[in-house]
Amino acid sequence: MEQKIAPAGRLRGVIRLPGDKSISHRYALLAAIAEGESRIHNYATGADCRSTLGAVEALGVRVKRDGTTITIDGAGMEGLSRPLEELDAGNSGSTIRMLCGILAAQRFDSKIGGDESLSKRPMDRIMVPLAKMGADIEARAGRFPPLHIHGRPLEAIRYEPPVASAQVKTCVLLAGLFAPGETTVAEKTMTRDHTELALREFGAEVRSAKGEITVRGPARLRGCELTAPGDLSSGAFFLAAAMLAPGSELFLQGVGLNPTRSALLDWLAVGGARIRVVNIAQSHGELAGDLEVRHAPFRGGVIEKGMTAALIDEIPVLAVLGAASSEGLVVRDAAELRVKETDRIAAVAENLRRMGVAVETTGDGFRVPGRQKFHAATLDSFGDHRIAMAFAVAALAADGECIIDGAEAASVSFPGFYDTLLQAAGRE
Repeated sequence: MEQKIAPAGRLRGVIRLPGDKSISHRYALLAAIAEGESRIHNYATGADCRSTLGAVEALGVRVKRDGTTITIDGAGMEGLSRPLEELDAGNSGSTIRMLCGILAAQRFDSKIGGDESLSKRPMDRIMVPLAKMGADIEARAGRFPPLHIHGRPLEAIRYEPPVASAQVKTCVLLAGLFAPGETTVAEKTMTRDHTELALREFGAEVRSAKGEITVRGPARLRGCELTAPGDLSSGAFFLAAAMLAPGSELFLQGVGLNPTRSALLDWLAVGGARIRVVNIAQSHGELAGDLEVRHAPFRGGVIEKGMTAALIDEIPVLAVLGAASSEGLVVRDAAELRVKETDRIAAVAENLRRMGVAVETTGDGFRVPGRQKFHAATLDSFGDHRIAMAFAVAALAADGECIIDGAEAASVSFPGFYDTLLQAAGRE
């Protein structure tokens, strides 16, 4: 699918973002192994989170959909059924990595794979700790999907991931729910804590202190009613778009403001962004509020070390913003971007160069000088939702109409993205 995007003068309006993707995955997986009914409001509408629902249904869990409200009749810790076919995670790394923590502890064998893109993403980061717990998992070429999981009893461990990853942490903690004793994940760099918060809501015994997160198993979870806040990662595209276009003013409602995710707002504010947070409230342990953003000159900056892990999903659109900033953008310690839905470092560089923007890449990052102009071009999503949306934002600031090939990739996390963006730009 091609999406044509013409330059915009300014962006105005009120935007309601889809439910947070990361939180929706976790709520659905925990609801599936809880006892009783769970109701999840504002469940993420993208294809990735639909993949998670499809997978738990294939494991015998009843799921009812009513718009963005999802009702899940939990099977309990021992109530999942052997799937009749290979589980399909689609394009969702979150689905396959986190669900494997549950599958590894079952009394049956299962197989899980996904689309062509997911089949190229390495899974050894979860296979290593699960093997330490006693799991038996076979993978193509030793590390790629599809994964063949031979379910068996697991043992509690203490694990220190060599690379910060919320997905790996979640996988190990979910496996730990089935293992007698205490399972601990020790983080050198703190990652998003949605899993810990959700575990508490579902009644698990979990504690966090000094970078260590511990769950006690075997656990017994209870169904509950939850609401996913708006997805800040999706909001990043609108924040950047408003910052690029003079005269812009956008109001984003009900956005998740979890402190382990809101580093984006802090980093933007340091660079000169005019973002105001109002109407803050807490629900199910998660903070949410409204964001007011107005155009302002942006300096750019450096993303490295722990900040890289905190901003890993937003880096593609921050690269676009950096090109138009006064000082540019430098990204380091981001080798993780090489193994996302696509090689995001290469994809960002390719599309920037197509728009006449200079960029220098390294093995684990890139440098984009500031004060550059975006020129009309045909751009490529490379099948990656964040690349598609980032360069839709760049297209609004170009000197002519741009075309995005593979624009349908945005539906992975935000099915109505283009309509919402173009409406804010004054085009229905």
